Amino acid sequence: MDDLDLYLNELEGVIHNLSRADLGAVAEALVAAWRGRRQVFILGNGGSAATASHMMNDLNKYCSVPGKPRFRAIALTDNMPLLTAVGNDHDYSEVFVEPLKSLLQAGDTVIAISASGNSPNVVKAVQYAQANGAQVIGFTGQPGGQLARLADLRVVIPSSRIGQQEDGHLILNHALAFALRARLEREPAP
Repeated sequence: MDDLDLYLNELEGVIHNLSRADLGAVAEALVAAWRGRRQVFILGNGGSAATASHMMNDLNKYCSVPGKPRFRAIALTDNMPLLTAVGNDHDYSEVFVEPLKSLLQAGDTVIAISASGNSPNVVKAVQYAQANGAQVIGFTGQPGGQLARLADLRVVIPSSRIGQQEDGHLILNHALAFALRARLEREPAP
């Protein structure tokens, strides 16, 4: 078996072993946020930042159903002037907390994405969000780190390879977007 087969065969196992129950709980929480017209903030670093931006796009665009309210999703990774100002003037560990201080309201949802689950800026944002009445959803890799322990709901990608963890997070995004759009299509119009 060559390296490509090895990676892809392992990834098939990772997908097969994803917790459908954990993912279903996340879908229910996002439907509740949508029904309550609550904001959904998404954050992460590096590849997880790209997934956060992608998820924001899919919640706001793909899950848009004519005649129904829209998701109110914001990727905290997408405001580079604020992110770099906070990183420069304060500390990089504050880059997600600072915009939450301006935008977060009790009852909102924060989706934190971190392969290790131990990124200081992600952990601080989660702690701030919970202290201010937000629900926290964590997407992590195995074993999950601090994020898995702190999050109200979590999906842990069952792999120790960072590439497969990031692949898994993008798969979670697409699976959720598919399921959420179908769910919103069945919801009664307001």
